Amino acid sequence: MQIFNTMTHKKEDFVPIHEGQVSMYVCGPTVYDFIHIGNARPLIVFDTFRRYLEYRGYQVTYVQNFTDIDDKLIRRANAENTTVPALAEKYIAEYYRDADALGIKRSSVNPRATEHIEDIIELVQTLIDKGHAYPTENGDVYFSVRSYPGYGKLKGQDINDMENGVRIDPNDIKKDPLDFALWKGAKPGEPSWPSPWGDGRPGWHIECSAMSMKILGPTFDIHGGGADLVFPHHENEIAQSEAATGKPFVHYWMHNGYINIDNQKMSKSLGNFFRVRDILKDYDPEAVRMFMLGANYRNPLNFSRDLMEQAVTSLTRLRTARKRLSETEVCEANTSAELENTLNDFRTRFNEAMDDDLNTADALGVLFDFARFVNIFATSSHSTKEIESVSKLYLELANILGLLIHDTAADDFPAEALALLEQRTAARKAKDWAKADAIRASLKEMGFAVEDSAQGPKLKKLS
Repeated sequence: MQIFNTMTHKKEDFVPIHEGQVSMYVCGPTVYDFIHIGNARPLIVFDTFRRYLEYRGYQVTYVQNFTDIDDKLIRRANAENTTVPALAEKYIAEYYRDADALGIKRSSVNPRATEHIEDIIELVQTLIDKGHAYPTENGDVYFSVRSYPGYGKLKGQDINDMENGVRIDPNDIKKDPLDFALWKGAKPGEPSWPSPWGDGRPGWHIECSAMSMKILGPTFDIHGGGADLVFPHHENEIAQSEAATGKPFVHYWMHNGYINIDNQKMSKSLGNFFRVRDILKDYDPEAVRMFMLGANYRNPLNFSRDLMEQAVTSLTRLRTARKRLSETEVCEANTSAELENTLNDFRTRFNEAMDDDLNTADALGVLFDFARFVNIFATSSHSTKEIESVSKLYLELANILGLLIHDTAADDFPAEALALLEQRTAARKAKDWAKADAIRASLKEMGFAVEDSAQGPKLKKLS
């Protein structure tokens, strides 16, 4: 397997730190609003990569954070006459609702910045003690960028070239215009926590270093996020983390490209700003995944209604093949070596595409070839074992991409109902019967009954 490493600007063989295990941290949302279509791309890209790693037998520890203290949250909370914690809770719940609808697997851990204040303070103090950070009279603490010789290596730019584009404020309390805040002194009416430098709150960059290293250790395998985070966020993460530990922070950096809307940058002022749940009112969530995975994850992606309609058509092709497969006539026959070879070829081609830096576009091409084979296969009768073998691999490969997760009978149900059904199944596995019953009641209010069968739970529309 090869991964394009943003740090080295080339594809590299993927070798995890611990054999058979992968540690992965992906930057999550700042929870002050509903997630938008741009947020959905890293969610889908890295969820798909995680699914593939697990399919290949790796034990994946997948961490995605929530930024629950930030200037944006403070302004929004004040505007809505609520508290920052209440606002964060609201939009974390809304995030899960949208992410579940998109088929995003729950993370191993979803740390919140406010749950790791002690870890953040400890990391800041370490940087001060090692001469990489300094407190100021107003309670702020800044990272001294020039104290870390490697600054700029992720962006691929010399530190002296960076300074040329920095605005110098004569009233700035920083020692160097490139220095960035690790801790912000408390201001009236803002949430704050006690620290050795006075009451205050963490800066944005320090939270991800503190949380990722607390959960995954000082060095871990993969750090992911959108291309907009390369600089300054991820650059700053590297500097503060490696300055504190003296060890490499991350082995592989992965970044997905931007999303444009009808060839224009997404912007509220242009009126082309789409929230995920608005898109899901018009399109099946698996069609959204189909659209996102139809291009190289590192390239910019243009969102348009025409392209979404193409994704819907493509998804329909895959679902039609699945339906035909389920209707294949059964006869008495032995599984042929030729069929086994054909299935092995599909698996090999799919794996080769995904091993090539998560080439989901080519993997989808293999899946469409498989669908064509299925359509021909289903025109004649086959043994139960043959049908099961074809069906198992077809769904297995599709499921890695987050497609064909639900059976054919469920295709017409809304994404929210299907997400609730999955949550009920998880609750039953955990023997949380009260939660399972509550979800069943919620589904009933939406007009759906749950039927538990030998093939698993299914939804049925109430008359």
